[in-house]
Amino acid sequence: MQIEPTLLTDLFKAINNTIDINAEEVTALDQAIGDGDHVINLQRGLKALAAQSAELAQLDWIMAWQKMGMTLMTSVGGASGSLFGTLFVAMSKAAREQFVIGEVGRSINLQDFAVIFASGVEAVKKRGKSDAGQKTMLDVLIPVAESLRCDASKCVVITEVLDNVVLTAITGMESTKNMLATQGRASFLEERSRGHIDAGAKTSQLMICAVIEILKEQLES
Repeated sequence: MQIEPTLLTDLFKAINNTIDINAEEVTALDQAIGDGDHVINLQRGLKALAAQSAELAQLDWIMAWQKMGMTLMTSVGGASGSLFGTLFVAMSKAAREQFVIGEVGRSINLQDFAVIFASGVEAVKKRGKSDAGQKTMLDVLIPVAESLRCDASKCVVITEVLDNVVLTAITGMESTKNMLATQGRASFLEERSRGHIDAGAKTSQLMICAVIEILKEQLES
């Protein structure tokens, strides 16, 4: 399966839609153990990306990821802007360093994307000084990156790869409910942080699942 930047318009639309639909639920999660502004900040960044979708669709993936990352860093408040921005900037850097530009120009395959995405997630870990098990978005991003890496190495049927990503993202999100928060504002609540799903993990899961839905539609068309 080859994915081109022209698909970004549909991806941004689907991501914006799922965040808008689930905004009330996610805000409630964030208010329980965080600042309560996660969704508002994220929506600002997503709308900025949507406004650039036509321009981004004309770029190769290396330039598109770079521009996406910088846009999120400058438009999203709080830690989310820095972390999501880092993800895409690092993906751009990894693609530039590990592949000939022409190989990840206007299209990219599963194997290459798995490597690039894993590099982006590693950069998020370093930027946030965090890891899996600390009740953050990384409890979704890390297992998803691992799922992609494993499936890509085994040449699993693409539909199975996509289904595995969805299940992994949901499982990762749900796992944060009974975790003890050790990062951010939630960490100050100590034991009281248990029993609540992390808002960043929830939005990460929602966005990943929205992307997968569009990719499935692309496969069926």
